[in-house]
Amino acid sequence: MTKPSPAKPAVSAGGVVWRRSPDGQVQVVVCGRQSEDSWGLPKGTPDAGESLEQTAQREVEEETGLRVRVGEKLGSIHYWFVAQGARYHKRVHHWLMEPVGGDLADHDAEFEDVVWMPIGEAARRLKFENERRMVRRAAAAVGVTV
Repeated sequence: MTKPSPAKPAVSAGGVVWRRSPDGQVQVVVCGRQSEDSWGLPKGTPDAGESLEQTAQREVEEETGLRVRVGEKLGSIHYWFVAQGARYHKRVHHWLMEPVGGDLADHDAEFEDVVWMPIGEAARRLKFENERRMVRRAAAAVGVTV
């Protein structure tokens, strides 16, 4: 029996961007494809010399078109994947974020759709359970139950 090759570490950072709609409903930004009902949170890989918090802010701004203020750290998730024949162990760090400007229409081309979604709906519809858990933590941090 052959021993699997050691996993390479990988890291990303992103966030849960939230707001209160005019009717008081808490909403979060999700990215994906409406046609496939496939949604995720904005995140990405650090540039050289960037802190994880700086990466989270930059990536969220690029992927959503919003300028954001970074708040408390929500935690991190980790998972394993294989790419180009190599095994990776990835850790993704998430922060709670609030929009301070910008427009979802200005999101980059990585995602087909970037939308505001009610936080409870996002906690049910995000593709991965570990990201749904980050949304539930964000809900608790802003004082709502999902």
